[in-house]
Amino acid sequence: MVRPGDTLYSIAWRYDLDYRDLARWNGIGPNFRILAGQPLRLRPPAGSPVPRARAPGDAPRPATPAAGASTATGPSLAWVWPTEPASTRAVPGGGLLLMGSSGQEVRAAAAGRVVYTGSGLRSYGQLLIIRHSESLLSAYAHNRELLVREGQEVAPGQPIARMGEAGRQAVLYFEIRVNGKPVDPLPYLSGRK
Repeated sequence: MVRPGDTLYSIAWRYDLDYRDLARWNGIGPNFRILAGQPLRLRPPAGSPVPRARAPGDAPRPATPAAGASTATGPSLAWVWPTEPASTRAVPGGGLLLMGSSGQEVRAAAAGRVVYTGSGLRSYGQLLIIRHSESLLSAYAHNRELLVREGQEVAPGQPIARMGEAGRQAVLYFEIRVNGKPVDPLPYLSGRK
């Protein structure tokens, strides 16, 4: 059931689904508009083909990690680090914890459109999701302040938020998803932090 404040992107994120599959299974049009109280199917209807699960080696990767561009998702994107971390820790299953200072600038890692801002997803705090292509999203969690709004176009390196805290540590959780599934973000990011 769609809750107030939910978007198709946030629901797909919550259940590790591709937003396009979720739209198709529920007959949602290309505007991806949903309404509070609307029931949503989280699995394909009986008799529908089930989306193929990606094997770990199937995820699109940049041609050269140092270049920070992805060649398997349409136009090449220039990727930058979303903040200047004091330290970095990989999270099992994909994603990075980037430690820093509370209020530190968080930047868009690549060009795209903001498709979700809010705190409706438990354990992510203030979350921001950017859509970079049909199959590519990035997420920025545990923000203290959001500097952009849903629907806004952003450029690589543009300030989008201020780092908040998770527990007692100032941290940004950063994730890239390809077709709804988390991937290792390190090959996408350029060497410059």
